[in-house]
Amino acid sequence: MLYLLSSYFGDYFGPLRLFDYVTFRAVLAGIFSLGFSLVFGGRVINWLTKLKVGQTVRTDGPQTHLVKSGTPTMGGVLIIISIIITTLLMADLSNLYIWILLFVLVSTGALGFIDDYRKIVYKDPKGLSARAKMLGQSSIAIITGLFLYYIIGLPNTTEVVVPFFKSIQHPFGIAGFLLISYFVIVGSSNAVNLTDGLDGLVSVPVVIVAIGLAVFGYIAGHKIFATYLLLPHIPGSHEIVVFCAAIAGATLGFLWFNAHPAQVFMGDVGALSLGAVLGTIAVIERQELVFGIMSGLFVVEALSVMLQVGSYKLRKKRIFLMAPIHHHFELKGWKETQVVVRFWIICIVLLLISLSTIKLR
Repeated sequence: MLYLLSSYFGDYFGPLRLFDYVTFRAVLAGIFSLGFSLVFGGRVINWLTKLKVGQTVRTDGPQTHLVKSGTPTMGGVLIIISIIITTLLMADLSNLYIWILLFVLVSTGALGFIDDYRKIVYKDPKGLSARAKMLGQSSIAIITGLFLYYIIGLPNTTEVVVPFFKSIQHPFGIAGFLLISYFVIVGSSNAVNLTDGLDGLVSVPVVIVAIGLAVFGYIAGHKIFATYLLLPHIPGSHEIVVFCAAIAGATLGFLWFNAHPAQVFMGDVGALSLGAVLGTIAVIERQELVFGIMSGLFVVEALSVMLQVGSYKLRKKRIFLMAPIHHHFELKGWKETQVVVRFWIICIVLLLISLSTIKLR
């Protein structure tokens, strides 16, 4: 909205021309979304408390978590609203990438809302059935893939960039593109959701990944930079930087209230939507493999659950003391804050490795 105003009135009021620069709008987006979350976070918590939407804690989990029972959940609503308002204010609304990202954010957020609602109303930690949740996520991922391929005409849709190599871009057809998009979006959504199990654990990794994707989006959106660094040039993808900044700011603001001991939990409404939208950004930028490195913590958390379930079904034995893996380390004797901070450090290292792929080819 402000970007459009600047295009109309920039000639009459010079400072409005600053909104022509995506970097300026990205900085404002981060600050605004952070401020919005901080200002309205307490009000949202009070509102959720009045609605009695308290978290139902797993009885088979670490006993130290039992004290968290009743803490307001569904705090991800604050993040989603902050991102939407910030994006509408700061982004170029003629850019179709912005609208597909808003679609993914809102639709998966709605799916997570239903899941959280069932957990609260029926006092069932499992929430929405796995089949129903997967059906909803699959539909969103397929619609997103088809939109990117047929409506936007995403450049280089049939190629996946292999990091650390100059010219290896493996070609795929439409079927391959849709399959990759499906696994990245759905997988990321579920992986982030599985990671959201400790106070503040998922917030910082989401911010870190959003910053990393913003860097790749900025480069991909500029032909000269993309050509020099041997990355796919995706016209219009530089606008994603504003969206990533909104994600980072809104999530940091939420962390203010979610830090240990948490006053509110993100819930599936936040985790499912953030994971899905980060995966969608990676697909748009054609950096699915780098995204796998960058979000390595999410990948490991998801794999730990898959290995645990598979091992128990096949051998009737467990690999970990408990899955996801952050609970394993808790049961090994690590304090919750130790697990969280150490996992944050791992995420920072993974981000640095991912950014190194830009030049190390």
